[in-house]
Amino acid sequence: MRAAVRGGTLAYFVDQFDIYLPIVVLAPAMIYFQSAGLSASTTALLSSLVFASTLIGRPLGAVIFGHFADTVGRKRTTLVAVGGFGVITLLIACLPGHETIGTWSIGLLIGLRFIDGIFLGGEYTTAVPLAMEWSPRHKRGLYASIITSTSPAAYAVIAAITLLMLNLVSSDGLHSTYVQWGWRVPFLIGALLAAVLFRYYLKEVHEPPAEMTGERHKLPFLRLLVRYPKALGQVFILMTGTWLATNMQAAVTPAQLKAHLELSSEQVTLIMLVMNAATALSFPLYGVLSQRIGRRRFYIGYGVTVLVLGSGAYSLLMASDGGFGTALGIGSLIGVLTVGTFGPIAAYLTERFPAGVRSTGYGVGYSLALIAPAFYQFYLQQLDGTLPTHYAPALLIALSGVLICLGGFLGPETKDVDMADDSTIPALS
Repeated sequence: MRAAVRGGTLAYFVDQFDIYLPIVVLAPAMIYFQSAGLSASTTALLSSLVFASTLIGRPLGAVIFGHFADTVGRKRTTLVAVGGFGVITLLIACLPGHETIGTWSIGLLIGLRFIDGIFLGGEYTTAVPLAMEWSPRHKRGLYASIITSTSPAAYAVIAAITLLMLNLVSSDGLHSTYVQWGWRVPFLIGALLAAVLFRYYLKEVHEPPAEMTGERHKLPFLRLLVRYPKALGQVFILMTGTWLATNMQAAVTPAQLKAHLELSSEQVTLIMLVMNAATALSFPLYGVLSQRIGRRRFYIGYGVTVLVLGSGAYSLLMASDGGFGTALGIGSLIGVLTVGTFGPIAAYLTERFPAGVRSTGYGVGYSLALIAPAFYQFYLQQLDGTLPTHYAPALLIALSGVLICLGGFLGPETKDVDMADDSTIPALS
C-alpha cells in the first residue's frame, strides 16, 4: 500500500512538473522558437497553443492507456507511459530554434508537446487508480490530497528553478544565455525525474489483487460510454469547471501580472512560486474536510467559494496598485480559492466508477474536460471589448465555480465506497 501511494505521489508530481514546464520555463524564452516580427497577439496565441496541445493530447492518452490499464494491468501500462513522456521531454530539451530551422521550431515544439500529452494522460490514468485501490477507505481523502498537492508543489519547484536560472544567467534578447540554453535545464530535469519514476515502479510497485481491479472487459472505454454515460457526464461538468479555474490561475495570472501590473519576470515567478506553495499546503486540508463532510458537500461548497471568493480575489488583484507585496498576498489567496477542487479529486473519480472500468473512467473523466478550457485564450479574446482584458479572467473563474458546484450537486456521495466491492458504489446515474 505504501509503495503504491508513494508511487502515485511521485507520478503525479512528475506529471505536473512536465505539464507546467512551458508556462513557466518557456515564458522568458519563446523568442527562441518564434519569428521576431510576430504581433503580440500572435505570440500569445502560439504560446497558449504550446500549453493547449499537451492538454488536448491527454484525453487521447487516457483512452489508450486506460484501456490497457483495465485489460492488461496498471503497473505495466504505467511503465510504458512514463518511459514515453520521459523520452519526449528529453527530445524537447534538444530542439533547435527559429534561427536554425525556421517555423519548424515552433511546429515541432507544439507537436512534441501533443505527443507528450498522450503519454502524460496515460501515466496518471494508471498510477493514480493504482494508488487509490491500495489506500484504506477512511484515509482515501487524505492520501488523494497528498498525491494531488504535488501539482502546485511541482509548479512551485519549476518556478524556483526558473527564478534561480534567471538570476544566474542573462535572459535579455535572443542570444542571451537563458534563451539559448538555460530553458533546457528544467526539461532535462523533467526527463531525469521520469527515469527515476520508471525505476521506482519497476522495482517497488505491484499490481493490486484481482478483486480490486474487477472483471476485465475487452473494450472498457465502450463499456464506460454505454453503461455509465450519466456518471461520465456529471464528472465532465465538474472537471470542466476545475480545469477552467486552473488555467486562469496557472496560465493567465502570470501573464496579467506582467502585462497589467507591470511586474518583472523575477517578481512574477516568485509570486507564482508562493501562490502554488500555499495552494499545495491547502490540499490536505481539503482532502480531510471531504472525508469528514463527504465529497458531494465539499464540491458544492467549494464551487460557491470559487464563484464568490475566487473571482473576487482575482478582481481585487487586478484593481490593486500593482505593488509586489499586495500581489504576493492576494495571489496566494487566488491559489487557495480557485484550484482546491483537486484536493480530493483522485479519491472522488476512482470512487465514482466500478473496478472493471476504473482506470478508463478516471482517466477519461479527468482528461476529457481539458479540451474546452484549453482554448481559454480564444474565450478571453471574445470577451475583449466587453470587459477590460485584465478583468475577463475573473468572469471565467466565476463560471468555473458554477460548473464545479453543479457537478458536485449532480453526483452521489462516494466517500464510503469499497474499492473491492462494486456493490458499494452509489447508483451510477
